[in-house]
Amino acid sequence: MWQRIKTAIILIIIVGIALFASQTPIFFAPLLAIGVTIAAHEWTKLMPKWRQPVVFVVMVLAITLVSLMFEVTWVLWWVASLVIWLLALSWVRSFPTYTNWYGKKLSLMGVVILTASITAMFYLWQLSAWWLMYVFLLVWCADSGAYFVGRKLGRRKMAPNVSPNKSMEGLAGGLITGLVVVIAISVFKLQLTGMALIAFIALSAVTILASVLGDLFESMLKRRAKVKDSGTILPGHGGILDRIDSLLSATPIFALGFWSLQHLGLLIV
Repeated sequence: MWQRIKTAIILIIIVGIALFASQTPIFFAPLLAIGVTIAAHEWTKLMPKWRQPVVFVVMVLAITLVSLMFEVTWVLWWVASLVIWLLALSWVRSFPTYTNWYGKKLSLMGVVILTASITAMFYLWQLSAWWLMYVFLLVWCADSGAYFVGRKLGRRKMAPNVSPNKSMEGLAGGLITGLVVVIAISVFKLQLTGMALIAFIALSAVTILASVLGDLFESMLKRRAKVKDSGTILPGHGGILDRIDSLLSATPIFALGFWSLQHLGLLIV
């Protein structure tokens, strides 16, 4: 437990400096590049035997960096990832009966999921580091609420073949915990009203649910690949993918929704 706490503190310091130390991407961009490189390497461990993992890692890094340079591609990546996450919902529900998704196509899914999440994080950070921190806060609060409520009241299993410890009661607890934070920030900080308030709360609720799906999807991948953790780079926590699995789904979906609300004139920040 102490090892987990020490690792978490170090991560918070590193991420905090990268987010807020400068308004230029001098710290944040390198952190994203390092993160996506490690995550891509861990992704190869979850796929069927990959003969040249370095090729996949270099490919993901190159595509991500190029995509960051061309903002016009960002929404396309987010939409593509949304399609994958909608499909993943059915895959999680039917696991282990249906596993046709497990194969070479995982390499393409990895490229889309990782590139979409990295461009989404960069987009939100460009708007304000606090917007990215908001998504982090949503995921953390929902995860904590789900853990404590599920531990006390959990009865009905949400996806027993994927993650036996997660329950529907925990999901409800996480959603309620997250929405308390959402409403407080929406009303008192952002001072949203009317349709803008309703739309922002709805987007945040969908983001919370998406974060749960991201967690379940990675758990399903690990079960199919028969590995406990995606890596060992974070003492007490496992790999990078083990720490950002929820963010892989939450960030592009929130970014896509946020971008849409802005272009519809429902959200002005």
